[in-house]
Amino acid sequence: MKIQHIFFDLDNTLWDHRRNAYLTIKELFEKEEIGLKYSIDFNEFHSAYHEINEKLWEDIRDGIIDKEYLRKHRFYDTFRRFEVDDETLSMYFEEHFLDKILNHNELVEGAEYILEYLKAKHYTLHIISNGFKEVTERKCILSGIDKYFQTITSADTVGVRKPRPEIFEYSLHLAGAQKENSMLIGDDWIADVTGAQRFGIDVIFFDVLNENKEEEGLKVITHLLQIKEYL
Repeated sequence: MKIQHIFFDLDNTLWDHRRNAYLTIKELFEKEEIGLKYSIDFNEFHSAYHEINEKLWEDIRDGIIDKEYLRKHRFYDTFRRFEVDDETLSMYFEEHFLDKILNHNELVEGAEYILEYLKAKHYTLHIISNGFKEVTERKCILSGIDKYFQTITSADTVGVRKPRPEIFEYSLHLAGAQKENSMLIGDDWIADVTGAQRFGIDVIFFDVLNENKEEEGLKVITHLLQIKEYL
């Protein structure tokens, strides 16, 4: 059976979360004059935040922590690394970060082109994201890509995150799709690739960070336009 339904991961696959987060944190950092008040270099601060945030998202994915823990700790732990122990300041950053990041809606290079290409070829497109429901939907709307998708599944709705099979099951059911005619495209090796393989659907690994994974028969791209080689 040929592929009819394509499920995209959202953050860093289509919506450039890394870039949008960088711009948002820089704005907050400068507005609050963190460099002046605490003698912290922005690039060092952002680098620490990125490392801490990635690890917390891995812990959420693996069921070790919940969303509230991540929200309380990502900025708090970052500031602590620079010996600033201030819960009020870190929660100010957290609350404004989630709000302000939606002012930046840069897409991954080639995103709109490839969505238009797939739509023209009559594939039915969907989102399946580990992000927070309210933010996921607004990202799609504000970046103008919501029009391409028939369904949007967020982990919050299902109560589990990729790579757990339940989220794939839910998303396929919502889409009216079968495993045999579905494909996932995503950038996270564990959540997207391992998750899809275990669930039993085809997958394209978007190797954004040049992880160079070796696996027989693995479909890999390093730029979204390379999807045309497979679809």
